[in-house]
Amino acid sequence: MKSVGFKTSDYLRTKKDVVAYLNAALEDGEPAVLLEALRNVAQIRGGMGALAKAAGVNRESLYRTLSRRGNPKIETVMELIRALGLKFTVELRKAV
Repeated sequence: MKSVGFKTSDYLRTKKDVVAYLNAALEDGEPAVLLEALRNVAQIRGGMGALAKAAGVNRESLYRTLSRRGNPKIETVMELIRALGLKFTVELRKAV
């Protein structure tokens, strides 16, 4: 049986899919998961170069920022979110 590689971009077809994906990454609580999710979204939204240009950051710097070892400032993450046409929101957690 031949296996097929998993590509996140195959599942992020709508804006709602992207929002749900990024929200799940935030819920995970690990910064590296959010950075990887932002990389994946950048790839389906025209690539890192397009996101860097829209966010007003250097492309090489963006690659470093969103790498597994990246440690971006909150301002940078917020600018990337804005450049993707999204916004951060805060809501109350549901009681467990």
